[in-house]
Amino acid sequence: MTQPGRTRPPATGEPDVRLGLRANLAQFILLAVVNFFVGGMVGLERTVTPLVGSEQFRLGAIAISAFVVVFGLTKAITNAVGGALTARYTRKSILVVGWLIGLPVPFMLAWGPSWAWVIAANVLLGVNQGLTWSMTVNMKIDLIGPGRRGVALGINETAGYLGVAVTALATGYLATAFGLRPAPELLGAGYAAAGLALSVLAVRDTAAWARAEARQHPGQAGPQPPFREIAWRVSWTDRTLAAASQAGLVNNLNDGLVWVVLPVLLVAHGVSVTGVGYIKALDPFMWAAGMIATGHLADRIGRKLPIVSGMLIQAAGLAVITAGISHALPAGLAGAFLLGTGTALVYPSLLAAVSDATHPSWRAGALGIYRFWRDAGYAIGALIGGITAALASLDAAILVATILTAASGLLAWAVMDETHPAPDAGQGPPS
Repeated sequence: MTQPGRTRPPATGEPDVRLGLRANLAQFILLAVVNFFVGGMVGLERTVTPLVGSEQFRLGAIAISAFVVVFGLTKAITNAVGGALTARYTRKSILVVGWLIGLPVPFMLAWGPSWAWVIAANVLLGVNQGLTWSMTVNMKIDLIGPGRRGVALGINETAGYLGVAVTALATGYLATAFGLRPAPELLGAGYAAAGLALSVLAVRDTAAWARAEARQHPGQAGPQPPFREIAWRVSWTDRTLAAASQAGLVNNLNDGLVWVVLPVLLVAHGVSVTGVGYIKALDPFMWAAGMIATGHLADRIGRKLPIVSGMLIQAAGLAVITAGISHALPAGLAGAFLLGTGTALVYPSLLAAVSDATHPSWRAGALGIYRFWRDAGYAIGALIGGITAALASLDAAILVATILTAASGLLAWAVMDETHPAPDAGQGPPS
């Protein structure tokens, strides 16, 4: 007899699989460690790279923003492509390729003789992030099943953004002690080597778990929609998926804008590089620290309320930075606290909402399109920040992000349907 929660596949040579957190705890922990290293690769650039552009290469705001624009566009496109690739290749193989592409990045950032090398490194970094982070998301969703999706995504995003936070703080200290280059960037060499080794030697592919959930899914799969149709649904025709996509885009728009503008703004108001490191670490630390709890909250009360409230809390954090910039360090810390708290509410809830609203047979493709729009926000935010700073001021750029973030939260409230309206009904205890 099949045990509760276990699906026995037909005699196809597939392993017997069990959905749920407890049944797959070892792989969950392993994937969380891998995603810590994934996040650490982005954390290399949070504190130091904008200052390398302004202080070593003497660039203005628009030129500095180019590295985030390139990163955001490359990651966004790779997210969409990575989702489509899961129809042909295993999650594990895509994860390994992502790490191989990321191996040169720390060395290019550390010793690149011109800003063009930083831009090129960010093309590779965008591909690395689009493949590796997308696969850790998909693999955890495969393993967990529908019951505790928010918790699973909270674990994944917590691990990744803890890597961002720890690395942003560490690079601030290293830059103060040893200079902006090469010591801070070389942390990434260890991250890339460790992530690749774990992905090759220990991570298991999870396609069998996705197929097991598909057999249990209440909806009829039918033929898998063409990728173009999936993209159109997520981007426009399905109002809930489209609302999630715009919220994800604006969430990362404000993050990309702050990434480019805030370090330069803080240094201009007398904050030390170490102080910038504290502020740039606090945002992703709050983001990371909160997401297991907020993922669980989204499983208890639904997805929509955390998404809307999180966007509005982020807008409040940006407003605090703008209003209090004459006291830059405390205003930066307070604003980063609110930004991180708001993003912790939004991130796992948006991923869970998209997962709820799609069938397992085409969910990876839908998540790829959602993540395309979300991470395109990095590029759009960096462009808006650089142009606004050049035409008006750095403070005005933060104000623009404040207005857009609040408007996005209100739009999600008006348009989005709740995808998990009775989260405790019929699920039994956590698995």
